[in-house]
Amino acid sequence: MQPNVSAYRAVVRPAGIAVLALCTATACKGPQAPMQFPPTQVTTVTVAPQTIAAHYRYQGIARSSKHIIVRAQVAGVIIARPFIEGTDVAKGTLLYEIDTTQYAAALRNASGSLDDAKAKLANANINLNRVRPLLAERAVAQSTVDSAEQIYRQAQADVDASQGAVDQARKSYNDCFVRAEVSGRAGLAYLVLGSRVTGSSDSLTTLDQIDPLYVEFNPSDQDLLEWRREIAAKRLSFPTGKLRVRVYLADGSVVEQPGTLNFADISIQSETGTETLRATFPNAGHIILPGQFVKVELLDLKRDGALLVPQRAVQQGLAGSYVYVVGDSNKVGIRPVQASSWSGSQWIIDNGIKPGDKVIVDGTQKIFPGAPVKPVEYQAAADTGGAQPVGQDVPAAPAFPLVSGR
Repeated sequence: MQPNVSAYRAVVRPAGIAVLALCTATACKGPQAPMQFPPTQVTTVTVAPQTIAAHYRYQGIARSSKHIIVRAQVAGVIIARPFIEGTDVAKGTLLYEIDTTQYAAALRNASGSLDDAKAKLANANINLNRVRPLLAERAVAQSTVDSAEQIYRQAQADVDASQGAVDQARKSYNDCFVRAEVSGRAGLAYLVLGSRVTGSSDSLTTLDQIDPLYVEFNPSDQDLLEWRREIAAKRLSFPTGKLRVRVYLADGSVVEQPGTLNFADISIQSETGTETLRATFPNAGHIILPGQFVKVELLDLKRDGALLVPQRAVQQGLAGSYVYVVGDSNKVGIRPVQASSWSGSQWIIDNGIKPGDKVIVDGTQKIFPGAPVKPVEYQAAADTGGAQPVGQDVPAAPAFPLVSGR
């Protein structure tokens, strides 16, 4: 059967005419203008230099302010140990008693020798005073007077020697009573009752003074160089008085009363490339114990002229960190930046922006370089925190990385 050509033409011809008419009408209107979108609203912060607290944190270890190894000074058998291990003892408390029999006898012997020497001295003095006047009357010879003076001087020397023997014997006797030289916490007893002490080579116990307490920490040589550069550039300032130091315990809690820096080593340790610093802390409640690891934070340091932006304003790209800024005609620009550390919920920017720049904080997901925007001033109260004001302490662990870990 042959197709109905006439019917096909009747259907196609009107459709083609309609398409041609539509194309002609569209061509007559010319090129269409791109659609215009309103500028994206963004929040911006105007960068201005600020003086903020500079925080530096390090790992530290607690040390006794005085660590004494208690040793015996005499030999003998231990007959008493009245102290309790691990308790606090006051200065002068009796810790050990060594048998005093031989030392008491030596003291009595030395005292008797001293009394004898004093009696001889008195007799020599009487004899000298008797013969001296007789020399003027030529009743005695000069040699007799000289001999009396020599005997007197010898007797006086014997008294001095005997007095020294008494002092030594008394010291040995007193050394039988081993007492605490300072107030502190007694350690383990190394020798028990009945043990024989051979002399100063034998350790009896230890005594640690932990109030006040020392905490040692070690900034790296890189940190020291950074401090010098920052101070020379007048971007970092140290207090004129003592530098305060705060301690954080292992659970993040803060020791209420800060300490003060009291020692800085003159040299760098070649093994670790660090310098030893030491701070002293009041430790009345014995919250910190010797050998305990803590974190220390330097207080009272000021960073002058710091440029800060909220953390969420800093973006991360393949080439590093960057921020969006609002330039001329409210067009978006992009700036690579170097952010060194945090202060509260803000980044401290070292390079890339300058005072007066308008950095975009919110709305970065909808913008691109060159796009027009409608800037609205950023409200700091909307953020979770800001820069720590100078002169105020941080009550809890702030959100910034360890300096030694940079």
